[in-house]
Amino acid sequence: MTDTTENRVFGKKREPHVLILARGDKVRHLTIRPWMSALAGCTIGLFSLGYLGATGYLILRDDLIGATMARQTRIQNDYEDRIAALRAQVDRVTSRQLLDQQVVEKKVEKLLEQQAALTSRHGRMSELLERAENSGIAASPAAPSPLSNAMAPEKRADMSGGLSAIEKLMAPRKLQPENAAGADKRAAYAPEAGETPSDRADRVFSKVTLSLKDIERQQISRIARLTSDAEDKASAMQDIIRQAGLKIDESGMDDVGGPYADPQRSEADPFNLSLTNLDNALNRLDIVKESATALPFGNPAPGRTITSRFGNRMDPFLGRPALHTGIDFRAETGADVKATGAGKVTVAENSGGYGNMVEIDHGQGVSTRFGHLSAILVRAGDKVEAGDVIGRAGSTGRSTGPHVHYEVRRNDTPVDPMRFLIAGAELKTYLK
Repeated sequence: MTDTTENRVFGKKREPHVLILARGDKVRHLTIRPWMSALAGCTIGLFSLGYLGATGYLILRDDLIGATMARQTRIQNDYEDRIAALRAQVDRVTSRQLLDQQVVEKKVEKLLEQQAALTSRHGRMSELLERAENSGIAASPAAPSPLSNAMAPEKRADMSGGLSAIEKLMAPRKLQPENAAGADKRAAYAPEAGETPSDRADRVFSKVTLSLKDIERQQISRIARLTSDAEDKASAMQDIIRQAGLKIDESGMDDVGGPYADPQRSEADPFNLSLTNLDNALNRLDIVKESATALPFGNPAPGRTITSRFGNRMDPFLGRPALHTGIDFRAETGADVKATGAGKVTVAENSGGYGNMVEIDHGQGVSTRFGHLSAILVRAGDKVEAGDVIGRAGSTGRSTGPHVHYEVRRNDTPVDPMRFLIAGAELKTYLK
């Protein structure tokens, strides 16, 4: 019974709270609902949380600001370190580029010096090659070097030509297809992986230097062949002249002088030494040729038969043995009589048994006489060259008919002209 009463009381509906507001004569009633209580509680709770958050922020603000500043400082330091690393890398790259540029400039300067040396040698070498060609000596041209294709447009012997060729060699080129017809794979150039400009310059300059060295070796080889040919030719001509009983003075130093000075030692360069050797060989060959041209190695009556030789024979007038001091050539009256070597006319007049006679002094004590001429075309003191017409064949003086009497005298002693005619025939092939 008691429990039932309590349950009834417990199960009764609770009355809502009423808020009475009085102001003057006015009285207002405000019933407080449960949701209003919940709303008020939530509002109070939010305000409390905001208050607690603001209080915590104010308490922890310094720590947050310090952490933020530390983080910003760390980020700034990292950024500055990165900037410094990049600057150092740029400085290293710039320094490497400057170093590479200096290396390239030094190598270009060295190549230009080599090219200038080749250019300076070209003039002297061209002069000697022209002299050798005029002397009848020629060597086979040297084979083209690997650099010839690169320098083909720059045939000039100036500095710009070499620089242009170097720039063309250093410029990267596209690789040509393997199956391209007539493609020159050696001309194609592509930089290797990881190759720096300095490495590429080293490769290119090494190639150019080797090519210049190859050109120099080919030039020295060609000059050596020319020198050997000139020496052989001069020696052969000298042997022929020696067999004729004459000796050639190879010094070629007539009427010279001057104070003595130590010889220059600038000929240590192999190229200059080879040029000097070629110059000496050509000078020797010129001296031998001049001697061969001046000495009487020609024929006074080319194409004419010999009717009487040098030596003892029966005199045609006395019919007893007598020395014939020359050789006679069959020739009709008026035929040309030619000087057999360069020289100076010493006699051009009628001379006893010679009839009209011309005598020419060739130097080295050698002279020639032409007798029985029908006409004399030169005068004493005239200078003549080998092959000049000095008179006409005839039968003046002690003669039995028209012919050419020809004598060769050494120190005014008659010698056999056949020795000179034979030597002249042999020298003819060298004098062409």
